[in-house]
Amino acid sequence: MSYNLFISHSWAYSDTYDNLVKKLEDAPYFSFKNFSVPKDNPVHTRGTDRELADAISRKMALSNVVLILAGVYSSYSKWINKEIIICNESFSTKKPIIAIEPWASQRTSKIVKDNATRIVKWNTSSIVDAIREVA
Repeated sequence: MSYNLFISHSWAYSDTYDNLVKKLEDAPYFSFKNFSVPKDNPVHTRGTDRELADAISRKMALSNVVLILAGVYSSYSKWINKEIIICNESFSTKKPIIAIEPWASQRTSKIVKDNATRIVKWNTSSIVDAIREVA
């Protein structure tokens, strides 16, 4: 089975996003399609907030699971908060959210964890197992 994933992220922390995608690509016996809004999509730089929210909603609609990196920066990101609202309110059934606590993080986002279906550590097998469980 292949899983459709929306991976929430901040492009200011794109190295963490890239590392997560690499972990998932390298996971044995795991297949996924990434439905995140691509970095090179002009809606990031030239679009309005409404256009970006609509793009995120369209991508999430195709996804089985939403992954959110639960680093402390998430608490201060208006877009991660909007993505959580989209997950919880824009579909007939809430999208499951997996909060991923970054490796060696001392503090993580309470907002993300409070809305998560599952909370996992920065560990490939834990992340993959959670996706399989909630999808």
